[in-house]
Amino acid sequence: MADTELMQIPGHIDPLPVPREVTPREDGRIDLIGLPRTRIAELFEQAGLDTKQAKLRSRQVFHWLYHRGITQFEAMTDIAKTMRPWLEERFVVGRPDVVEAQHSTDGTRKWLLRTADGHDFEMVFIPDADRGTLCVSSQVGCTLNCRFCHTGTMRLVRNLTAGEIVAQVMLARDALGEWPKGRMDGLETDESENRYSSDGRLLTNIVMMGMGEPLYNFDNVRDALKLVMDGHGLALSRRRITLSTSGIVPLMIRAGEEIGVNLAVSLHAVTKEVRDEIVPINKKYGIEELLEACAAYPRASNSRRITFEYVMLKDMNDSDDDARELVRLLRKYKLPAKVNLIPFNPWPGAPYECSEPERIRRFSEIIFESGISAPVRTPRGRDIDAACGQLKTAAEKKSRAELERLWAEKQAALD
Repeated sequence: MADTELMQIPGHIDPLPVPREVTPREDGRIDLIGLPRTRIAELFEQAGLDTKQAKLRSRQVFHWLYHRGITQFEAMTDIAKTMRPWLEERFVVGRPDVVEAQHSTDGTRKWLLRTADGHDFEMVFIPDADRGTLCVSSQVGCTLNCRFCHTGTMRLVRNLTAGEIVAQVMLARDALGEWPKGRMDGLETDESENRYSSDGRLLTNIVMMGMGEPLYNFDNVRDALKLVMDGHGLALSRRRITLSTSGIVPLMIRAGEEIGVNLAVSLHAVTKEVRDEIVPINKKYGIEELLEACAAYPRASNSRRITFEYVMLKDMNDSDDDARELVRLLRKYKLPAKVNLIPFNPWPGAPYECSEPERIRRFSEIIFESGISAPVRTPRGRDIDAACGQLKTAAEKKSRAELERLWAEKQAALD
């Protein structure tokens, strides 16, 4: 059972999480996942290695972690056998525990994961013909209370650490069998990843669109994505990473400058009245202010358009006038934009219905006719509650006792 309390939230409209230390591991070891190589070298030196040895070992370990996906020091064959137990006593290579894994009939996969201090969160993998996208969570729960989103009905427990964010990508690679294969020769003199091959990689894209608001966990999200993009880390191009925000305006420019990935904005309405209701953060940062921040977003261009997410809610935001106003706003701010129209994915107790297919088609046509791309997203993973807006950990759907039993059975099977 988790031994941390819910995060305190100062304020209602702008629910910025209060920073809080994550519960230390019971065994006292330090998890290396999520730490930059310079920090790993510092820890090795503090643990007793001289500076030169600490730098060398950190480089070796970093390579094994991020290029090979190795989780046991014993398997790091270019490190002296006498050094491996020393590492094992002091450090750990973490992965979240998999409490439950589900497969949709359309190929979508969802994992219910558990942190070392006992909190549950979810991630989703969506395969397509030409890409495979991992939807990554940044928080346990959420603060924003968007009324159409099932995750928004949860309370925020805590931010995920940089390691817990990166570990989702690594766990997905574990599950998909995607760690590169090749020789380790020349590691000390040649750090180029070009000698490795993924043998047909399935995971090609990452979207920070899982549980939580990424910009309310800015530092950890930034540090995690830097490791994902690092050529000596997971080496995924920033052009294949998208960060989605509901519109935390003061942090959007920082995101562009310090992270530099693609931006997606959860817009969902074109009037103050409607957006105030379905995306309450609009009461703090209104539509006009949000679009001004989008116009100033670094790296935005016609080749790297900002994606505007727009969930289609029957009789709420789906009229022809709404479509025309959306076009007007995007033109007013001269935004290099793409609009993703998302059919509302129902969940028990949801206060809205999905727009009719013909209404969605007409809405899309109006935007396309203006010269702005407006594809309709095909719902994926609905049968396992993995579709957009449906994520809410099974910890709240099943009894805690049942989840504890399933998790204990899984752990026993591994022992």
